[in-house]
Amino acid sequence: MAIDETRKFIPIRIAVLTVSDTRELANDKSGDILVARLTGSGHELADRKIVEDDRGLIAAQLSAWCNDPSIDAVISTGGTGLTGRDVTVEAHRDVYEKEIDAFSTLFTMISFEKIGTSAVQSRACGGVANGTYLFALPGSPGACKDGWDQILSLQFDARHMPCNFVEIMPRLTERVKRR
Repeated sequence: MAIDETRKFIPIRIAVLTVSDTRELANDKSGDILVARLTGSGHELADRKIVEDDRGLIAAQLSAWCNDPSIDAVISTGGTGLTGRDVTVEAHRDVYEKEIDAFSTLFTMISFEKIGTSAVQSRACGGVANGTYLFALPGSPGACKDGWDQILSLQFDARHMPCNFVEIMPRLTERVKRR
């Protein structure tokens, strides 16, 4: 696992969605961390919004971004826990065509190293819909740092070897008719 400096970096366009009943742009630390990290890595912030903890509203925003050809990926933060208001994962799964199961597993492994068995309370997830990557991270700044720094920054770098999300982006909307 390494960055191949002979390959060209390809910036992608990423939207950030904060799911919260209480946050605004002025106090959205987790959203700020994601924006700073993705733009600091050379990617473009395609859009940024805050929506309430409402499954329909979250799914509608995710779907709208998946139907926008100027957006390659969406990272949401918040609403991945176990309480009654935590419906981000369900909203993501309402939109997914395919789930990226290993994202959840890897995020849990990374979280376990930091917070031990408390990692079981996070339901971070990832998937693909209409050629757009979708990832749901917990609402804590630390979780956003971990998700970006240890998984997404690498997979969103076309130079990352042996493989990465960027190199397969053109193939995400392939439709193979099987007989």
